[in-house]
Amino acid sequence: MFLSELTPIFQEFTQQPMSFLGGLVSGSLRLNPNQEPLKSWLAQQGGGQTTSSPSNRPPQAINIE
Repeated sequence: MFLSELTPIFQEFTQQPMSFLGGLVSGSLRLNPNQEPLKSWLAQQGGGQTTSSPSNRPPQAINIE
């Protein structure tokens, strides 16, 4: 059970080790992907658009009852 939960992490690591390690380090250091130098490194790696940018997603309505 525990091994099956870790399988996607190992697959991602073996497919793209530098990107995986870069994301792991930036996440552990709590770096903002919209600030330099991480922003320029992401652009070089082909991940220039981040999911935290509001221009990438249209606004969504939320109904709370």
